[in-house]
Amino acid sequence: MEMIHRDSSRSPFFRPTETRFQRVANAMRRSINRANHLNQSFVFPNSPKTTVISALGEYLMSYSVGTPSLQVFGIVDTGSDIIWLQCQPCKKCYKQITPIFDSSKSKTYKTLPCPSNTCQSVQGTSCSSRKNCLYSIDYADGSHSQGDLSVETLTLGSTSGSPVQFPGTVIGCGRDNAIGFEEKNSGIVGLGRGPVSLITQLSPSTGGKFSYCLVPGLSTASSKLNFGNAAVVSGRGTVSTPLFSKNGLVFYFLTLEAFSVGRNRIEFGSPRSGGKGNIIIDSGTTLTVLPNGVYSKLESAVAKTVKLKRVRDPNQVLGLCYKVTPDKLDASVPVITAHFSGADVTLNAINTFVQVADDVVCFAFQPTETGAVFGNLAQQNLLVGYDLQKNTVSFKHTDCTKQ
Repeated sequence: MEMIHRDSSRSPFFRPTETRFQRVANAMRRSINRANHLNQSFVFPNSPKTTVISALGEYLMSYSVGTPSLQVFGIVDTGSDIIWLQCQPCKKCYKQITPIFDSSKSKTYKTLPCPSNTCQSVQGTSCSSRKNCLYSIDYADGSHSQGDLSVETLTLGSTSGSPVQFPGTVIGCGRDNAIGFEEKNSGIVGLGRGPVSLITQLSPSTGGKFSYCLVPGLSTASSKLNFGNAAVVSGRGTVSTPLFSKNGLVFYFLTLEAFSVGRNRIEFGSPRSGGKGNIIIDSGTTLTVLPNGVYSKLESAVAKTVKLKRVRDPNQVLGLCYKVTPDKLDASVPVITAHFSGADVTLNAINTFVQVADDVVCFAFQPTETGAVFGNLAQQNLLVGYDLQKNTVSFKHTDCTKQ
């Protein structure tokens, strides 16, 4: 399936009046907000509003819902555990430029009863006066969705070219929805851990496997999201690292042991978590976010090797910036190796620096007080495969524009 970057000209979010660098600056700010929410969940796992992340994700996927089917766009979120979309009749819906799904016109739509096992397994459910199962989900930025927990037929694309139907998929039919800023998507497609996330529900067909390959920058090429056998990452250059779950959270945790810049190795330790599962891997956060101490050592090591003129970030977001034309960037900055447990992943200039103005690039890492996030810039041109049965994540350097 296609994953469309929210700032791509093919996205319903696209604003033609914004310059390329305004889009980059906005993505940096969204990234910091999202990373703060992720790390808040990491540190305060019992806080009811931080078990799921907001609709600040950077990628959309197109899928179809109902019979007859209606095409919708949902934000792909590895930090959420439910699929929900806006539904008519709607008590309170935010503005959506694509048609809103009308559940009363679908032959395959059914609400779930309150006593059902599915209703009991989802957090935040309650009973309506008609004994239907109601869901309520609150996000860390104040956004929310409430409505009927239901079953419906979802239709996804496939490698054969023919769409594949998944009848009886559990979805949230949102009758009262608010997003912290006006958006044009239909809702969220949760790819996190949890009983009704898309990946969990597809597991009987896919064996708990999914992968994505993120194209660089704001390319018009779309990134690919694969499930099942098509998601297996293998062959020369593939490295794999154990995947952890923590405190019942829906996020995917990896163990990062260190970074290397040349021969300079910067250890990454987390006494709070005993070292295991100390960083969240997330497709919806743009920057890679590190604890203050690790970040400062890594920034210092990079600064020592780069012989370019230091400048300030015009957006006042990132700390280490240089004056350089993008075509000379690869030769000017060091390769950084992320040493995950059992897997060394080399990060090239495309993964570690972002262009923020005509001749200005900045180090795409950010310090934080708590937690850590391996963001999507660091994952560009990597085929990233999750296997939830083996509990591994695999990486392989790939030209994602050719996937």
